[in-house]
Amino acid sequence: MKAIVNVFLKAGVLDSQGKAVHHALNSLQFSNVEDVRVGKQIILKLNETDKEKAMSDVTKMCEDLLANTVIEDYTIELV
Repeated sequence: MKAIVNVFLKAGVLDSQGKAVHHALNSLQFSNVEDVRVGKQIILKLNETDKEKAMSDVTKMCEDLLANTVIEDYTIELV
């Protein structure tokens, strides 16, 4: 089983990397882009068959290490 974790800044947190990408896209004449938010994706290969246990474990991983929950949110998808 794989877990796909997407980590991104919370809505109220300034995303300076996103702003830089947005500016660069505008410089390249992509003026139809309104906003850019940059995050990270972490793909975990799990040795687990129970989806509930896997979700619980990955949630704990996110809370303890993978995301800074003060300024970041995350989503988890099990595949």
